[in-house]
Amino acid sequence: MSARRALLVPATLALGAALTLTACQSGGDGGEAQPGKLSQSAAATTAGGGGKAGGSEAYAYSHPCEAKKLAVKMTARAEAPDQRVIEVRNQGTTACGLSYYPLVSLGNSHAADHSKDLTPLVPGELGGPPAYPVAPGQKAYAVVDLNPGGGSAADVNELNILPDDRMPNSDTQNFPLGPGAKVGKPKLGLYRGNVADAAASTATVGRS
Repeated sequence: MSARRALLVPATLALGAALTLTACQSGGDGGEAQPGKLSQSAAATTAGGGGKAGGSEAYAYSHPCEAKKLAVKMTARAEAPDQRVIEVRNQGTTACGLSYYPLVSLGNSHAADHSKDLTPLVPGELGGPPAYPVAPGQKAYAVVDLNPGGGSAADVNELNILPDDRMPNSDTQNFPLGPGAKVGKPKLGLYRGNVADAAASTATVGRS
């Protein structure tokens, strides 16, 4: 696995001459302050120690996940050899929001040009954000069906994963598909809370 594709803002409030209160807002799990939204700053301050506000879905919807706070894995699904399970775990201390599904492509790990990598079909008509909230320590799953209709693309041996479509390409992680993997017209479902639901989402891709 590799990643080839490639505030602390203190606010000090003096109360008389004896009391100083310092509020810190982190740009890590809490994200940056959004102009014009005072409630975001208040929520970030409350969430500095993993408080209730920082673990809520509302907080996640307004604070996109950062790649450095996520652990990404890919495994084969035992009961479906042509499927791969993408697991994204929030290792931060506050909730964050992912896009509806990860950005995924499939290609050859030795290729100099990845412009022709395969991109799976994905669900349509989803609308805009908010998308998928992930609480601290929680995992989100997405399933890729490599070969739902049979056939095989030549020289495809790698699955490339960008956990959120707002992240830069340099945060893409690369995973080998393993020997004997066949890829043909792949499909990708939505993030879900467990593997079974993620696989069921994949099966709906392309249906009218």
